[in-house]
Amino acid sequence: MALMKLSIVIPVFNEKSTIEEIIRCVQAVKISVDKEIVIVDDNSQDGTREILETLKASNIKIYYHQKNMGKGAALQTGFSKAEGDIILIQDADLEYDPQDYSKLLEPILNGKADVVYGSRFLGGPHRILFFWHYVGNKFLTIFTNMLSNLNLNDMETCYKVFKKEILNKIKFKSKRFGFEPEFTIKVAKLKCRIYEVPISYSGRDYSEGKKIGWKDGIAAIFHIIKYKFFD
Repeated sequence: MALMKLSIVIPVFNEKSTIEEIIRCVQAVKISVDKEIVIVDDNSQDGTREILETLKASNIKIYYHQKNMGKGAALQTGFSKAEGDIILIQDADLEYDPQDYSKLLEPILNGKADVVYGSRFLGGPHRILFFWHYVGNKFLTIFTNMLSNLNLNDMETCYKVFKKEILNKIKFKSKRFGFEPEFTIKVAKLKCRIYEVPISYSGRDYSEGKKIGWKDGIAAIFHIIKYKFFD
């Protein structure tokens, strides 16, 4: 039986301070499947692109957007270029630790799951930051659960891992952070087997480059309703 391959899709926008380190961490992690790294630079303007242009490795593929289109758009580009049997989404900052890959992959490799979420709220070590961000995350997760009939703990997590065959059944449309609720509503509609596993989380604040804000939270409510009832 051929060795399975994992495609690690990394959307990047203005992450010059972390991009080299996250790639080093992804390359260093030991997992039981082959891996490729698919990086999509969403028209960074801070020097990230120049760093990416110096990277040379046989398992790294890099693509560049000529204008900033959003995280969802970068993911769509990455998905279209991924060759692996399993897709894993990795942010370009250092909030999420690639050392969690093995536990994220386990339910899929064991034949129990089609989709795995890495939850920040299931007991893994995590940096203490903003109370209202936590409340917002929990509200969006509960609202999504109500409309999808799931019982997720962390819908907004970056770590979503899934079989590539799901991409043959779903056409993603969200260009920005609306990707998270869109993904969840659509895999729920497909009745995918979904697992959640605890992960570590080292969140950053806005002075450290965090990009998502309250406006994205408001937009997420509309995305949840849109993809449940009107898509």
